[in-house]
Order: sequence, then C-alpha cells, then structure tokens
Amino acid sequence: MAWFGREEAEEAGDADAAEAPTGEISAESLARIIAEADGTAAAADASDPDVDLVAAPGDLERALSDRQALIQLCLYALDRARSSGVVERLEHGLAAIGVTALRAEGERFDPARHEAGGAVPTDDPELDGVVAETEVVGFADQERLLRAPIVTVYAKRAQ
Repeated sequence: MAWFGREEAEEAGDADAAEAPTGEISAESLARIIAEADGTAAAADASDPDVDLVAAPGDLERALSDRQALIQLCLYALDRARSSGVVERLEHGLAAIGVTALRAEGERFDPARHEAGGAVPTDDPELDGVVAETEVVGFADQERLLRAPIVTVYAKRAQ
C-alpha cells in the first residue's frame, strides 16, 4: 500500500516517510511502492504453491462453454477485421489453443469439408474438382470442424 501523507506514514510505522516533508516520499518508501505495484514484492497473503485447487461442480462445463463463446467471438472479429495484422494476431492466438485456420487451395473439393461458393472454368481435366481459391477461411478446433471454408472450385469447361 502506498503512503502519501505524514499521518498515514506514522500510522503504518514508516519513520522515513513520516520524517519527509509533506507530499514527498522517501526513497525506501518509493522502492516499496514500485515493488508492490509491479508485483516483485512478496505478498503477505500469497497462497501456498503446493496447495491443490479443487474445482467446484460445473466448473469444467462452464470453462468449456466460455472457451466456445470466446472462439465464436474471435471468429466474428476475424470476419470483420480490416487489418491483416489483426487477422494474423487473432489466427495466431486461436492456433495457440488448438483452433486452426483452414485454407483449401490445391485440395480436392470435399463437400464434407468445404462449402462451394463458386466455380472457375478450366480446360485442364486434372484441375476439375480442385479448389482454386478460399473465399472465406474455415476453422477447426482440434479435429472438429467449426466452420467449413467457402471455396471456388475449378470445373471442367462444357464443350
């Protein structure tokens, strides 16, 4: 706790601060205030690091529900982000918790994993059914598909 007045310093037993002119803080008191503010000082009521935390009933379900809500909020923000830096940061943060972006360029179109958004004609029979472009990035949480990527697929030109 920081002491700014002579009376408070005397009550706390801080002789240096009590001797300092009103409005001034002794170097020792200032060092203590900084240490307390930046977390480097030992807290008197710090918990024992060997204590096991016991979860209350429903905590896991609540945590999983909160995680899903935060993931959905991030996906909402990603869809509206105008800055590539913001998109990159959100995708990186999601990847850190196991939610990966799905871009399907070059993959064979699979209706179970992709949503067709359009087609591009091609004369190359090997490109027929291959994803040409990802229009909207998809996402998966571990192996569970959250949102299929919307893709443009090469389609053999009708002759």
